[in-house]
Amino acid sequence: METTKNIILTHDEINHKIKRIAYQIYESNVYESEVILAGIDSNGYVLAKKLKSVLSKISPIKPILCKVKIDKKNPRNEIKTSLKVEDYENKSIVLIDDVLNSGTALIYGVRFFLDVPLKQFKTAVLVNRNHKKYPVKADFKGISLSTSLNEHVTVNFENDVFEAYLD
Repeated sequence: METTKNIILTHDEINHKIKRIAYQIYESNVYESEVILAGIDSNGYVLAKKLKSVLSKISPIKPILCKVKIDKKNPRNEIKTSLKVEDYENKSIVLIDDVLNSGTALIYGVRFFLDVPLKQFKTAVLVNRNHKKYPVKADFKGISLSTSLNEHVTVNFENDVFEAYLD
């Protein structure tokens, strides 16, 4: 039996949310020449790439991509980034993920970057599920969704059609 998926964001809605989040990032970094877009592997990084594309078009800010590898099952394991510490030290960072579920990946990502002096630190997610077990919030979010614990939000960035759905 096929499970039904309840689409919560269509392709066009996702693109609209990405554009709005890019404008919010621009507004909060208007005096910066660069901003680090640190996307949590894998979908968070895809979202970061899409935000970089929009941010490059709408602002003079130079967005720099950073891939953040966090073991979501064992977040206390070593976190790796595609940038060296000196590349993001004293810069403005936006930590990006597709869905804020329990907050585990985001809080460990925040903790990782706090070892270095930063100008500003914000977080961005496409879907905020409001089921956090850690005191972490999304500064920029596409949509907030109250779901039950047994529901699962999936964001699909594959091919050329994006969607977010509940299953």
